[in-house]
Amino acid sequence: MARKSKLSRRVTWAVAILCLVAAGGTGLLSGCSTFGGAVTGERLKRAEASPHFGDGRFFNTVRQSPDNFGLYWDYLTEQFGGDQIRVPPAPIPVVAIPPGALDRSPLPGLRLVWLGHASVYLEVDGLRLLVDPVFSEYASPLQGIGPRRFHAPPIALADLPKIDAVMISHDHYDHLVMATIQHLAAKGTRIFVPLGVGAHLTEWGVPESQVVELDWWQERKIGALKIICTPSRHYSGRDLFDRKATFWSSWSILGPRHRVYYSGDTGFSGHFQDIGDRLGPFDLSIIKIGAYGPGAPWIDIHMPPEDSIRAHQALRARRLLPVHWATFNMAFHAWDEPIIRTVKAARDNHVTLLTPRVGQIIDVGATNATDAWWEAVKLGPVTDTNGP
Repeated sequence: MARKSKLSRRVTWAVAILCLVAAGGTGLLSGCSTFGGAVTGERLKRAEASPHFGDGRFFNTVRQSPDNFGLYWDYLTEQFGGDQIRVPPAPIPVVAIPPGALDRSPLPGLRLVWLGHASVYLEVDGLRLLVDPVFSEYASPLQGIGPRRFHAPPIALADLPKIDAVMISHDHYDHLVMATIQHLAAKGTRIFVPLGVGAHLTEWGVPESQVVELDWWQERKIGALKIICTPSRHYSGRDLFDRKATFWSSWSILGPRHRVYYSGDTGFSGHFQDIGDRLGPFDLSIIKIGAYGPGAPWIDIHMPPEDSIRAHQALRARRLLPVHWATFNMAFHAWDEPIIRTVKAARDNHVTLLTPRVGQIIDVGATNATDAWWEAVKLGPVTDTNGP
């Protein structure tokens, strides 16, 4: 009873502090450019014309379960009183990519590098792509506040080769970062986003000629690749008042030889079967496995690992790269629980996983990267018992 009473007091104080921060912080930061821009003018007209927009906001085809106060109280209790090991007890192993290592002309094949969290570098049939690139230390509008990276990116942003195109799934801070976008845009990269997200890019000075803003099932070509904005089940928002003002999506990349699917953040629904039927089979699926639950409203928009395996199968994909884990502490589960559950579900369903280390360069199809590197991390740091 004493522990429960102490926990209740901690949560009560946490609620009070969060309310004060929300009340004061919004006014203080309202002019901060990292929040992005508002959806107005012609961009708003395009949003309003979407069949997925109504009453001033976007919505999911399969609606999310309703929130309630008890669920928020459970979230706060878990946040401040949960006993999961949410931070790795030892450093995440990162394969550093030397400057120039990715500079050679891409071959007409399929190559990838997991950069951490949901960020992936891809070479697909001769073009260089990035999905949801995040190179910042914090997943937050202000550096120094919020979830901090467990590990550095395997390559510096400045050392990347010229990127042909970037696909952004939605506008949350662990998927869309102002400084990263500005750097890539300055190099001439085209940036593909769901409806409304272009407002942020415009606010950040990205030329409109480099912004490709699409609704679900719309597509554009870049070189020999067809980039298709495909459905997902999530939400959006970068401040307290713009929830669902911009859209969210997955992305399907169709080349003359290879097909790649990227889920973004999503819950499970029939959209995976629709995408698989229309565009599959895929050579590679990149699917989020972390930051799920507890509670139906959260699981509706952040599917757990077993649903990620179901999604992969519905897509008719040959190999699965699990992402959205091992970089930020953003959920109420152990840091390695997502991959442990994913490996088991993949084994039970005969799914081929790619589990490379962060920064490891993988030629998809030439080799299967199945290094269970997280097991060594779980053991914690190695100490020298012999002394100096």
